Amino acid sequence: MIGITAPARATIAPDRRETQMWEKRMEWPLTGVAVLFLGAYAWPILQPSLGSTGRVWCEVVTWLAWGLFALDYVVRLVQSPDKPRFLRRHVLDLLVIVLPLLRPLRLLRLVAMLNVLNRTAALALRGRVVVYFVGATALIVFCAALAVLEAERPIEEAGIRNFPDALWWAITTITTVGYGDRYPVSGTGRLIAVGLMVAGIALLGVVTATFASWLVRRVEEVEAASQTVTRAEIAELSREIAELRAALAASERKET
Repeated sequence: MIGITAPARATIAPDRRETQMWEKRMEWPLTGVAVLFLGAYAWPILQPSLGSTGRVWCEVVTWLAWGLFALDYVVRLVQSPDKPRFLRRHVLDLLVIVLPLLRPLRLLRLVAMLNVLNRTAALALRGRVVVYFVGATALIVFCAALAVLEAERPIEEAGIRNFPDALWWAITTITTVGYGDRYPVSGTGRLIAVGLMVAGIALLGVVTATFASWLVRRVEEVEAASQTVTRAEIAELSREIAELRAALAASERKET
């Protein structure tokens, strides 16, 4: 068993290092591409009067960015030592890469962008969960507002006609308040709303879990500090008792 395990580890470790090196190398380039993607996606929505040439260039930028996201996925798949396990663990990534080829599902390219920024933020912040989730939530709200505005604007009876209304709707939805003064009427808009509701529930769970984890850690730190002081006091008392015993023994020897 040992003879089989050691070579396996030696084989897997270099591949994992290659994957980590690739992710580290592509961290900032992909972040820049994601920001360009978001700008190219948002510009025609926020400025409906944008000319056809500008819209074409924005579309080209979004598809090029999506292509780089797809390339990143393929490279990580090729470098993975256990490809079936990689596919099982990254099913959503695969769907996000494949499904936007169908025009009705092109909004899923936003999810690809969010995945890239999610990975970058997780690497950069290194455990600062609260700050990371605040930033991620703001990004999700902004993207959801853009997506629902794009879906609702062509519909005459829609209640979401401009970006402030879309942003207000996104905020009330992700916080699970849901005033009902603004709501999507299109199928795409309602699908976006479902995703945003799920994100809001997940956000609430993460904030609660983070607070609970912080509280438990603080209690453990106080207990550890208290135990350290107690152990120091016990050690001091033990030393003093030992000195008293030694003094008592010496006194007894002198009397005898």
